[in-house]
Amino acid sequence: MRPLSLALPLAATLLFACTEGAAQNQSATEASAEKPFDIATVGEFEGPWAMAFLPNGKILVTQKMGAMVLFDPKSGGKQVLSGTPGVVSAGQGSLMDVVLAPDFARSRKIYFSFSDAGEGKTNGVALATATLDEPGSALRDVKVIFRGQPYLESGAHYSGRILFSPDNKYLFFTNGERAKGSPAQDPSSTLGKVLRRNLDGTPAKGNPLAAKGFHPAIWSYGHRNLTGIAFDRDGRLWEVEMGPLGGDEINLIKPGLNYGWPKASNGSNYDKSDIPDHDPSDGFVPPKVFWNPSLAPAALAYYDAPLFPAWRGSLFVPGLSGMALARVSLNGETASKADHWAMGMRIRSVRVGPDGALWLLEDSPKGKMLRLTPKK
Repeated sequence: MRPLSLALPLAATLLFACTEGAAQNQSATEASAEKPFDIATVGEFEGPWAMAFLPNGKILVTQKMGAMVLFDPKSGGKQVLSGTPGVVSAGQGSLMDVVLAPDFARSRKIYFSFSDAGEGKTNGVALATATLDEPGSALRDVKVIFRGQPYLESGAHYSGRILFSPDNKYLFFTNGERAKGSPAQDPSSTLGKVLRRNLDGTPAKGNPLAAKGFHPAIWSYGHRNLTGIAFDRDGRLWEVEMGPLGGDEINLIKPGLNYGWPKASNGSNYDKSDIPDHDPSDGFVPPKVFWNPSLAPAALAYYDAPLFPAWRGSLFVPGLSGMALARVSLNGETASKADHWAMGMRIRSVRVGPDGALWLLEDSPKGKMLRLTPKK
């Protein structure tokens, strides 16, 4: 395991991690609807990033500085797990996503991502597996199965979202372009890409661009900071990413296609210089939905549960600088903005719980876990 490095005090690192949204200094302008849900605070964590629901009702929560916590929402009890690897927590670095393996009930295996120290001052995103021991006190057999390439001197745009294919045969992983732009178009780099891999981390056979000389794991390219991916009920793959100054995107991901970054965007550079907007003649896939001004999307969840029947077939997107929760309605390959609720806080994560409720994590040094249920 790599040693803890480049660590800063939590408040400072969270502040740095927020600079992208703060630099945009914009919040979404859509009118916020009256909230059709009640909000309950379930717990509080130190810079929470992602969560995964266990079959026994407990929840794994990752935290920015590198801790993974096993949380019991009924009792409020917390167990910090031993065995997590060192994390580069400066900037947007963090212990990031966590998901259960498809066979978790038998294997107790999990997958997680983190910002990993490289040679010198370089760093990158790593994907790892581990076994959660039976008492729920430690991670065993931690193994890094993939490292995004190349590692760079950058504290931004790691991405690191993990998703299994509907048939559980493949693993999709997002690798941000590390705020460098051009790697998103580099066929030899995994940066700025959606990747499709086998469950052991090796590139999956049949990926669409391997025969053209691309890195063999690449599924799609031309992305910026890919903060969420989700399959809908019909197996379509949706992705959300942060744009620069405006231009946050929801994309329908199809194999082998180029989504344009940094050559096309509906946003502008931070110095307000122009980036060509998506155009039908540019050869790039345009977004299905975009926000300008920015929402600063941090995650993506597909909702298809009965608790909120009117929301079935929707995507949910939490905002950082936008401090909101947005609902996007899907109709086949069409997506449209539906609801936008001001939350009064930066939201880092959204998941659909086993109970059908929406669960959120606040992006804060003392970040709340929130449970959203139908308004009584």
